[in-house]
Amino acid sequence: MSERDAILARLRAAMPAGPPPVPDYAVQEARRWDPGERAERLKRCMTAVKTEFIEAGPEDWPQAVVAFALRENLANLLYGPHTDEGRALAAAWPERGPRLAPYDRPVETFKQDLFEGMAAGFTTTLGGIAETGGLLLAPGPAEPRLLSLVPPVHVALLRAERIFDTLYQAFRELGWNAGLPPNALVISGPSKTADIEQTLAYGVHGPKRLVVVLVG
Repeated sequence: MSERDAILARLRAAMPAGPPPVPDYAVQEARRWDPGERAERLKRCMTAVKTEFIEAGPEDWPQAVVAFALRENLANLLYGPHTDEGRALAAAWPERGPRLAPYDRPVETFKQDLFEGMAAGFTTTLGGIAETGGLLLAPGPAEPRLLSLVPPVHVALLRAERIFDTLYQAFRELGWNAGLPPNALVISGPSKTADIEQTLAYGVHGPKRLVVVLVG
């Protein structure tokens, strides 16, 4: 037997005899928290991995984003101008201060500015996961994937009433059990890796900071 055949034989021997067990959906359904505890649980899980939170009301969250940009002395903020939240943010943005930069053209036309000149990116979210902590995003033409991936600071808007108990519940209520969107993301914190000498580093493969504006 060749070395290749021996390796394949060991892999076949290690394979389970039957299909993987079906998840116990009754257990998933039983994992429920009241609305206040959902938000607190999500915050605990996400702050444990260096996510930052800003709390705001339904009417004044744009001002909270502006205040954060001024406080952090951001040079600019990239955003999607074709969402309701993007329009609300633009309406509240001061004439003097950081530049509010619309992501409204193909990346090829402003690649250098995007990768070298953007201080932060603002996105909406579809909701959050209370059980494990995380934000649900489905990037598309209005808010491309690079909006949350390239700038060193990602500012994400999360409405408290859109925090789901579990990922299972989110999949069911968003209709993802019938088919996932072309690009679906769960983000739990800033980008991090320990590939080099097992030393944890932030921002190597994405934003160094994740700032969640929790509305409600």
